[in-house]
Amino acid sequence: MVLVLKNEQMEDLLPMAEEIDAIEEAFRELGAGQAMNAPRARLRTPWKEEGGQYYFNNIMGLVPGVKSMALRIDSSFSKEVQIDGAKRRIYPGDFIGLVMLFDMDTCELLAIMDDHHISAMRVAATSAVASKYLARKDSKIMGLLGSGEQAKTQVTAHLAIRPLNKVKVYSPTKENREKFAREMSATTGIEIVPVASAEEAVRGSDIVSAATNTVDPVVQGRWLEEGMHITSLVGGDGFLPRKELDDEVITRAALIVVGYKPQIFIDKQAEFHERLERGMVKADDLHELGDLLNGKCRGRIDDKEITLFKNNTGMGIQFAATARKMYEKAREKGIGSELPLDLFMTRRGDKTYSP
Repeated sequence: MVLVLKNEQMEDLLPMAEEIDAIEEAFRELGAGQAMNAPRARLRTPWKEEGGQYYFNNIMGLVPGVKSMALRIDSSFSKEVQIDGAKRRIYPGDFIGLVMLFDMDTCELLAIMDDHHISAMRVAATSAVASKYLARKDSKIMGLLGSGEQAKTQVTAHLAIRPLNKVKVYSPTKENREKFAREMSATTGIEIVPVASAEEAVRGSDIVSAATNTVDPVVQGRWLEEGMHITSLVGGDGFLPRKELDDEVITRAALIVVGYKPQIFIDKQAEFHERLERGMVKADDLHELGDLLNGKCRGRIDDKEITLFKNNTGMGIQFAATARKMYEKAREKGIGSELPLDLFMTRRGDKTYSP
């Protein structure tokens, strides 16, 4: 039987610490040449209204260590808007995102899952894995830009790898950052305070996490201080050139690590592509997280270095690792509904079959 899981059924299934371990192992396998990740493929076209676009996306990858292959697809509409004078990309209306989990031993479809909660978990866990190896061990204060779902999981994930005691959160909308601070203070038990500017959130922080829907840079290099670690999520492509970091952030970073380097060139990702063309940064200066975990590139040298992790794309290995964990937890607890496997299988028996 094929397990079907909705977002609400997965919300409390997988502790963040276990998710971080699963993501770390997936990237370790990728860096060792064992796991496989296909570049993200996107279809975009202008749609409905000025600034609007229809968007279809697919991501796939396999992680042999957990005998899992995953395919994630999504279909959505987005548009560019102005919020408090800043450009933002929003996704109004309905959204369909699915993860299909396959077993590598049997080739069978194990599960079909909503992707929203899985995505929130796997993105935050990936950032946390990078921070685990790049942020100073004594990091206590996080500067957080953004107040949405991903901002919440960034806090939860970083609390699992560093003893944070304070988070300063900035979002352009005052009500949003104040609500975020109230709710997350109650949830985490640590001090979370809303601040009036991105600069105030960044200055004096040990870890800076940008989890925004911005189009233009929100982190300025002149705000950075010795020993900071910066993590950034936005990975805009040539169709939608989005940046969270200004030029000086890139030049001040002594070490730059990304999730998946090929995607930078395939998508012409705005954060690096144009800067590579200008010679501001060289391709050899960009290292992959999998290489960091396997000792193929150096990590932080001292407590004065500024380090940067660009969580630049969704990756199939993230979905394979996370979906397998969700599947196992759901089976243990008897959660979810089921569909007959024969709806999806081509039965071969002992006959030769060529797909």
